[in-house]
Amino acid sequence: ATSAMAQFAKPEDAVKYRQSAFFIMAQNFGRVGAMAQGKAPFDAKVAADSAAVAEYMSKLPWAGFVAGSETAGSTKAKAEIWTDGGKFKDAADKMQAEMTKLAAAAKVGNVEALKTAFGPAASTCKGCHDNFRKD
Repeated sequence: ATSAMAQFAKPEDAVKYRQSAFFIMAQNFGRVGAMAQGKAPFDAKVAADSAAVAEYMSKLPWAGFVAGSETAGSTKAKAEIWTDGGKFKDAADKMQAEMTKLAAAAKVGNVEALKTAFGPAASTCKGCHDNFRKD
């Protein structure tokens, strides 16, 4: 945690960092989800590009969950992130794996493949929100 904290001048910076990464991931994931759910027209290039960005961003927020940031700024992070770090890491790893599958499915250029991969990815996001994010 000390080396991770060194990249942030203040605990509030860690919160901003992780929230920014999640925001960009969510924007791109939402674009893919709208296509997978038939709420937006399917565009193979946009789906592939957005899924690739979401996958990349899924790897970034975790560095911002450092000691001292659990109550800093305007965080919605639950204490369980720090008190049950193993469960949190497992959830993060599962989400990243599903984002990788989603990005691979999006590259196929087929809306059915996208739909198949979207559900499990969305489920991992919901799981983290349910267990580790305050309303």
